[in-house]
Amino acid sequence: MSILQFLGLGKRLKDDRGERPASSAETETVRKIVSALDRMEPERARFIAAFAFILCRVARADLHISPSETRAIERIVVERGGLPEEQAILVVQMGKTQSTLFGGTENFLVTREFNRIATHEQKLALLDCLFAIASDEMISTVEDNEISRICSELQISHDEFISVRLAYREHRKVLKKPAKPQS
Repeated sequence: MSILQFLGLGKRLKDDRGERPASSAETETVRKIVSALDRMEPERARFIAAFAFILCRVARADLHISPSETRAIERIVVERGGLPEEQAILVVQMGKTQSTLFGGTENFLVTREFNRIATHEQKLALLDCLFAIASDEMISTVEDNEISRICSELQISHDEFISVRLAYREHRKVLKKPAKPQS
């Protein structure tokens, strides 16, 4: 399946006159982005795809990816993945869709693939990015647990996990004191 077909932009059904509908979502911009992604070196494309998917995995740990989490993931994919913003948006949207549709079955498989292709330094950089995504508002226990699971799958030591997590301690919901009721 091509990237165009995955996005629903491949072959369109024709109307009664045998023509494509006028409301076709295929635009020149989308074609350029898809073409650029298709020209990307396969290993790099695989790395970026797994990276974005794992970011979406943490964002979706609470079963919802907020618009601010989406923007944060896009920013990280631009900064750390070296993609232009238009491509990053497309990659993140694909990651969100895949995470929503197949997350339960794909989470371990994608993380295992990332473990295979990434260096230890890249894994630690991903760990930092995972906490950055989760700290968008407050790092919930479910997000913290998902990051811990990912660390285990990436063979990142518990000490390294704790070290990175310490940098985000002010964002951890579990450490916040409950608000005092006003009298």
